[in-house]
Amino acid sequence: MSDERRKGDAPPETGDGPETDAATAADAGTAGDTTTAGDTTTAGDAALADDDGQPLATIDSFPTELPLLPLRGSVVLPLAMAPLIIGQERSLKLIDDVMQGPRLVAVACQRSPDEPASALDEIHTIGTIATVHQLRRLPDGSVRIVVQGLERIRVERLTQSEPFMRARIARHPESIYDETETEALGRAVRDQFAELVALVPELPDVLASAVETLDDLEPVAYVIGATAPLDAAQRQQLLEIDDVKGKLQLLLDVMNRELSIRRLGRKIASDAEQEMTKAQREYFLRQQQKAIQKELGEGDSGDAALDDLRERLAGLDLHDDVRKEVDRELRRLGHVPEASPEHGVIRTFLEWIGDLPWNVPTGGAIDVVHAREVLDADHHGLDRVKDRIIEYLAVRKLRRDRGLAETEEGAAEPILCLVGPPGTGKTSLGQSVARALGRKFVRISLGGVDDESEIRGHRRTYIGAMPGRIIQAFRRTAASDPIFMLDEVDKLGRGMRGDPSAALLEVLDPAQNGTFTDTYLGVPFDLSKVLFICTANDASTIARPLLDRMETITIPGYTEAEKVAIARRFLLPRQVRANGLVQDEVGIDDDVIRAVVREYTREAGVRGLDRTVARLCRKIAQRIATDTTTHVDVAPDALKEWLGPPRHRPESAERTDRAGVATGLAWTPVGGEILFVEAAILPRGTGRLILTGSLGDVMQESVQAGLSYVRHRNTAIGVPDDAFEGKDVHVHVPAGAIPKDGPSAGVTMVTALVSAATGRLVRSDVAMTGEISLRGKVLPVGGIKEKVLGAHRAGIKHIILPKGNRDDVDEVDPVLRREIEFVLADTVEDVLAAALLPIAEDATAAVSAP
Repeated sequence: MSDERRKGDAPPETGDGPETDAATAADAGTAGDTTTAGDTTTAGDAALADDDGQPLATIDSFPTELPLLPLRGSVVLPLAMAPLIIGQERSLKLIDDVMQGPRLVAVACQRSPDEPASALDEIHTIGTIATVHQLRRLPDGSVRIVVQGLERIRVERLTQSEPFMRARIARHPESIYDETETEALGRAVRDQFAELVALVPELPDVLASAVETLDDLEPVAYVIGATAPLDAAQRQQLLEIDDVKGKLQLLLDVMNRELSIRRLGRKIASDAEQEMTKAQREYFLRQQQKAIQKELGEGDSGDAALDDLRERLAGLDLHDDVRKEVDRELRRLGHVPEASPEHGVIRTFLEWIGDLPWNVPTGGAIDVVHAREVLDADHHGLDRVKDRIIEYLAVRKLRRDRGLAETEEGAAEPILCLVGPPGTGKTSLGQSVARALGRKFVRISLGGVDDESEIRGHRRTYIGAMPGRIIQAFRRTAASDPIFMLDEVDKLGRGMRGDPSAALLEVLDPAQNGTFTDTYLGVPFDLSKVLFICTANDASTIARPLLDRMETITIPGYTEAEKVAIARRFLLPRQVRANGLVQDEVGIDDDVIRAVVREYTREAGVRGLDRTVARLCRKIAQRIATDTTTHVDVAPDALKEWLGPPRHRPESAERTDRAGVATGLAWTPVGGEILFVEAAILPRGTGRLILTGSLGDVMQESVQAGLSYVRHRNTAIGVPDDAFEGKDVHVHVPAGAIPKDGPSAGVTMVTALVSAATGRLVRSDVAMTGEISLRGKVLPVGGIKEKVLGAHRAGIKHIILPKGNRDDVDEVDPVLRREIEFVLADTVEDVLAAALLPIAEDATAAVSAP
């Protein structure tokens, strides 16, 4: 026999894979003394002769003691040839000793293949005496041998353990058997083996002929046992059975089971081939699965599921174009085999069609009065927003009541965009609208979305393709007319995968969204019945074409009085319930809430106020839970004990108590804020202009323009001629870690420069905003409502605005107009006259009104 495994040998029992010397030797050196490189096999007449055609070796003088070689997961049967890889050091020494004598060795299978055997109780006592025919040393130091099983033996005891095992052995022949019954059993085994050889391509036909030529049934049992698909445990059982009849019965049982599996596999293959057409042969495995299900009596569940899908699609109220596409895909699905990837793509597409609400409105009759009551109950203030929503509902109600077509030109529902700082109630307002209309509410966040496919979906040909977020939201709501909130539309990204803001144009355009086509679906879906509400913090970052589709409603923030009312009506009752309290246990009055608003939560919205009220309620709950107190009062002057030191203090008077400091107003996405500008004139300079405070390009240009104006008009505004001669000018805006930009700080820059040059103080209760020209004109700016709210939060009583912003003052809350005096300036001289104190006045007069 050659070193390589013969054609027809079965796969390795140990699971080591292909017979490679290095791999098998490594395995042998780690898991046990030895391991086989292939099955213990006998092919054809190899069971009766060696590689040279000589008769098998026999034992002239049976030894009573031999070296014992434990085998890991393998059994060498009598008459069988088996290649082995020797890797353990003690096994190598054993082989070296065997090769110096008659080359006889006792082989026995270990009881556990995981650990090397070191004692007799770890080895099966029934084994085989074998002779070593070939030996080949491998480059890695291991040895490959070919052994031939000769005779069954019993291992009686170990006579040596080191450097390798030696054992006392004895012959263990099979018992005498009844010829008639055993001969019948042997004939059945031969017939079963011949059929198995015919069914198993790996077994050559010569094996069946070789078995037929054997007269004695004992070699028949061992030859079949060495070639039939038996595992190591079954081969060891075959070796240990004493009578030939038992051996043959075991082989008959094993082959009967194997033949049943092989026959069924052939039948499945035959049935599948008969059912398949020429175009379907590539899907052979799927047809086999069908045949297996048929044999098991499970039936074809796929057909039933497909029938259910057809019924569901037939019951949908689809447009003619959509119905045509669905019918076409259903016909394709019937002709595409289930094994084809196209089958899954079509099936998933049709399931999406069946899950969408094509014409499933949920809104009932519109009650305008009830809608207003719901909006007022859920939100304090926001009258302009509420009025616009009520206007929409009134128009919608009249058109329905008078039978006017919804698709008539100009009848499309508007796209509202609520723009304002965080915490001003934009998202919750959409929920209130849905409750007022009796519609379902759905919200998707667009912040950070930079892929057009997130809006419009992926092509169905892509792996894992699915519709965009718009269509996915409709499947979740199961309604064709929900209130659809697109949150954070100003934070859409734009990357290499397209522009999602451009994809939203079709969604939000009333003239187009009646036939919105998702890339995945490929059919139009009607969005015209949807009331879209968008939210944003900064409208300036929204793409202009997208902003053009929207009606922008600004929510600048809440006044102090509105925050107190919101906390009293909504925040405090909610936090009382959330913290396990009842209203009678909590003593928080309006004065406490007002103090919290002024000193702890300077913001445009009410999120920080909500968190602070929650903190107070938790502390009250702690006192009630640990004491016998049934009511806890919180006093305004004791807030420091409850909440710690105040986070915000009026600082305008402190900042403007010296020349060169002016208070400006700035707009931010989170609301209006006050902004301090500091100017200093440095002697012994070179005329440089030093700018610090993370100023943007536009703000730097405002400083340069302001300085040029002051130098040009110095006489008219009272600045000495030599105020800047040979000196450096340093302009700084505190909070240097925060980038700042924009033109509206121009008047503040000029005021600070003039104050520094003349020594005149700026009034501490005055704040200003406005852009300047080089000729001294004060130009209008935006964000007036937000800036006025920010100034009010900071305690400012007088605000200087450009004359061109007169109409914006009318939009300010009446309460603020009563508490704040507005000065409208047309020129820089008007600003300076209202902002600067006379040079003779003491700094203590900085608190007087302009």
